[in-house]
Formats: sequence, C-alpha cells, structure tokens
Amino acid sequence: MEFSTIGVITKLDLMDDGTDAKDILENRTYPLRRGYVGVVNRSQRDIDGRKDIKAAMAAERKFFLSHPAYRAMADRMGTPYLQRVLNQQLSNHIKDTLPALRDKLQKQLLSMEKEVEEYKHFRPDDPSIKTKAMLQMIQQLQADFDRSIEGSGKGDGRINTAELSGGAKINRLFHERFPFEIVKMEFDEKELRKEIAFAIRNIHGIRVGLFTPDMAFEAIVKKQIERLKEPSLKCVDLVVQELTNVVRSCTDKMARYPRLRDETERIVCTFIRERESEVKRQIILLVDCELAYMNTNHEDFIGFANAQSQTENANKTGRKLGNQVIRKGFLGISNLGIMRGGSRDYWFVLTSESLSWFKDEEERDKKYMLPLDNLKVRDVESGFMSRRSAFAIFSPGGKNVYKDLKQLELSCETSEEMDSWKASFLRAGVYPEKEAPANGDEGNSEPSASLDPALERQVETIRNLVDSYMKIVTKTTGDLVPKTIMYMMINQCKTFIMGELLAHLYASGDQTSMMEESEEEAAKREEMLRMYHACKEALRIISSAQLACTAAPTSAAVNMDFANSTSSGPSPGVARRGPPPPAASRGPPPVPASSRPAPAIPSRPGGRQGLPPPLQPSRAGAPPPVPGRPR
Repeated sequence: MEFSTIGVITKLDLMDDGTDAKDILENRTYPLRRGYVGVVNRSQRDIDGRKDIKAAMAAERKFFLSHPAYRAMADRMGTPYLQRVLNQQLSNHIKDTLPALRDKLQKQLLSMEKEVEEYKHFRPDDPSIKTKAMLQMIQQLQADFDRSIEGSGKGDGRINTAELSGGAKINRLFHERFPFEIVKMEFDEKELRKEIAFAIRNIHGIRVGLFTPDMAFEAIVKKQIERLKEPSLKCVDLVVQELTNVVRSCTDKMARYPRLRDETERIVCTFIRERESEVKRQIILLVDCELAYMNTNHEDFIGFANAQSQTENANKTGRKLGNQVIRKGFLGISNLGIMRGGSRDYWFVLTSESLSWFKDEEERDKKYMLPLDNLKVRDVESGFMSRRSAFAIFSPGGKNVYKDLKQLELSCETSEEMDSWKASFLRAGVYPEKEAPANGDEGNSEPSASLDPALERQVETIRNLVDSYMKIVTKTTGDLVPKTIMYMMINQCKTFIMGELLAHLYASGDQTSMMEESEEEAAKREEMLRMYHACKEALRIISSAQLACTAAPTSAAVNMDFANSTSSGPSPGVARRGPPPPAASRGPPPVPASSRPAPAIPSRPGGRQGLPPPLQPSRAGAPPPVPGRPR
C-alpha cells in the first residue's frame, strides 16, 4: 500500500554503531509514493551553545557524506533537500487548485459587477447623484406598482409564489369576496314574508284590499337595497388595505434611503385615503340612485302579471361555467376519524360541478368526489382545543353527503381564508344557508294562510316581485362597485404615482436630508467595493502564480522498482557508469571547504531513475567508494 506522503527520518546521528536506517530511506521497508528524507537537527547542546543554522547545516552535510551507509544517498538527504521537495510539492498543489479557485473568483466578480457599477463613482455628498438616485427610485416604484396591479408578465420574473397579492388579490375581492358578502346579507325567507304581510295590512288599513298594493313592494325593496351599502363599503375597505400593502411592498426597495421611503409611503397612502372617502361617497350615491327610482319597466323584471302566475322560485343559479376549476388548496376535514374535533388536511379541488379531495397536491390519490347539486354552506363551531375556522357542506334535504355523514365539516387556518373558500363555493353555485327565525313573539308571527287566503296570494305576488327586482339591483351593484373602485381609486392612484408623486416629494422638504443613506447601506457599499477589489487583486495574483508554477518543473514520484531487487550492492563484473552532470536547480548546497568530498557512487539497478544526480567529487584522486553492504 502506498501513501502520497513524504516521510522524514530524524535523529539519524543518535543511532547505535552498526545500525542504520538505509532500508527505510531507500523506501524498502514501508514504501511511500514520495519516499523518505533523512535529516539531522541541532541537539539541545547545540542550541544552548548558540550554534547557528549555517553551521548546523554544514555539520548535517558532513554527517551524510562521511557515513558509510548514507554517503551514496547524501544528495537527497538533509534539510536543504527537504526544503526543496516541500516547496516543489506546494507549488504543484497550488498549480492544481488554482484553476478552480480562479473560476470561483471570476463568478463572484461577475455577480458583483452590476451592483458595483453604480458604486464605482459614487460620492455621497454629490447633489447630482442624489437627484439621479431619487428619479431612479421613483421610476422603479412606478414600474413595480403598475406591475403589481396589472400583472408580472413583463416584469423581471420575481413573482410571489406563496400567496395572492396586488391585482390578483383585488380581482378575487371583486369577483368572489364581494358577491359572497352580498349573498350573506340576503333576506331571510320567513322574515321577509312576515314583513310583506305587515306592509300589505298596514297599507290597506281598515279597508279590505282587493288589489295587491305596489307601495308594499317599494317599501320592502327599498329596505333591501339600503342593506347593499354595507358589503359595498366593506369591499372598498378591503381594496384600500391591499393597495396599502402593495405600496409598502414597492417602497421596501427604497430601504437604502429610509427618509425617502417613509415620505413616499406617507404621500401615496394619504392619497389612497383621500380617494377612499371619494369612492365611498360615490358608492353611497349609487345606492341612493337605486332607492330614488324603482324601474319596474326593466326588461328583466317579471312584472305584476307574471308574478301572480309564478310559484315561488328558489334562489338557484345555473352553473354556466362548464366543469372548470375554481379553486385548489388544503382544507382540513374535522368530522372524519374516531375523535370528533380532530382535523386531517387534504388537497381540495373545487370545480363548478364537484368537490374532490386528494391525499396531497400531486392529485394522484383521489379520496372522493362530491357533486355540488342541491348543497348548501353553513358555519359550524370549531372543535374543542381547536383554533381553526370551520364551515360545513350539507344537503338541505337531509341526505348523507359523504358515507354516513349528514354534513362534511371543513376547516381553515384563518377566518379570512374560510370566507374566501365560501366565496369560491358561491361561484360554484353553493349558497349559504338561510338563518332560521328565532322562536317566540307569537303575537308578531306571520299571518296564517288558512286565515286569509287572499292575503297569502298577495304576499306571494310581492315576494316574487321583490325577488325579481333585487336580482336586477344586485347584478347592477356587483358590476358598478368594482368599476367605481377601479376608476376612482386604483387607476387614479397609478396616475398620481406616475405624474404627481415626484412633485409632492420636492415640495415636502429638503431633498438633501431626504436622500441621506442609511448606515447599513453605507456599510454594505463599502463592503461590496472592498470585496470587488479584493477579487480583482486575487485574480491578478492567481494569474502570476499560475505562470510561476507552470515554469517550475514538476517533481516526479519516487521510483520503487528497486524495492523488488534482492541486493543493494553492485553486481559483480558490471562496469561502473559515470554519473550524469548535476542539475543546477536540484543540486545540493555547496560543501564546506573543510569537509572531505564524497566519493563516486557505484551503479545500482534502477536506483537512480527519477532521483536527483549524485554529487561529483571536487578533485581527482578521491578514495574509492565503500562498497554497499549486502542485505
């Protein structure tokens, strides 16, 4: 087994006479890929005697040249040779790792290039730069606000994937939440009939009425139209809240200039509040216009003749959407399992015809599909120790909805999410349950049909007329309220940001103080510039180091073919070959003048391949070499 390790043998001068570490130094005993290097360090006596490094290296050199077992390998022993080998290995390692390090630094430099570009010539006290920065911030705000309302199709790709926001949420408010709020305030059937009966009887007074009075129709319809103000104004409040969130989200990019961000947010939100009051006045005016004139000639109004011949029509809306998907998301089913009140979440898919739920959002393991025909929605109390908001899907006829369950109880994390789901069910034609009238107060109960059949017929006629006319008014209100909010608030807010916001900022105060940077941003800029220049300097150093490493020779691994040799001495009868000339870059340090030069080294089978050349004798007539000791 070989290891990519350089072995270092120390204290060779302390070995007993007759023993040596020749086999280990020749890489025979424990072979290493980089071989072994022997060194002789200063002893404690040498250190105490203040023997300098040069003298110690000279003594080390003399030891290896004079030792009979190590003289043959003296050129690759000693501290100078170990230093050269380690330096060469370090150079090789640097050369191998520099390309990856250079690529990483280049990528980091490119990632910072765009952001640093605006910092290169930045001077915090330059008024022209501050003015330019303000213009850029306002232009960015305009683009972000418009993109948030109209959609991100032309944006920079940063889209909220966690929840609905901006224009998408306002769209849901218009077409799901607002219609749901209108349906929630719809009249109770029994209470409405009782009111109609009292109105007819009070209009007739002491007389017996032969005809159905139209004044009763107007009185009941006006009372119902007046109730439309509450959901309409609530829709305005929800849109204002979402617009404020959009403005705050867009101004977050101005965090570099906190005073500018706060002032911009204040100005835009103040404008939104001003428009809010105008929109609410306009919506109240729309409802008052409906109250001012009952248009009984409307083409969709059934009229008295048809109302008398029609039976009571339930409030059913045909699903004309096809089987399209209305909503998807997680809901908990609370009344499944052994313990009632526990909740298990499933992935629900609501279409215009059915409600399906799956194990997870992959929609591969379908648990059940429930048709929506003749189903209703009602609120239920949450289970014990549960903070989730719950509602139920049930059949008014008392049929089982799912297996042996009369109703399917669903739960959400928040009440807002629950209202949003109920609004989605409303789009699918699943309406809320009408609240039952409270028991008691028998004296004010509805007159019985058995007591006065004529009155009952008149009540039925007025009831059909009110239902027909309220459908017209509700449809008109559901169409005009979103349009009014869109025109008077959202579009004008976009126009204000595009055309007037900058003027308000200039008129609000000192632009110099407004454009003061935050301490965090200044520190970030300094750190970014420091990192940028550090990366450039590192790349320059790496380029220089690569050139130096490429020019330096690569050290070869120690050839261990001689490890299989059975003898370390010279073969008999083999002529001695002259050694190659020494390499200048790998030669040993100069021999001190007082030391005796090393003799020539006999040839060894395969022993010189991949190793530095042996040291040549410095004068003629050197003594013959000491033959190698047989193994």
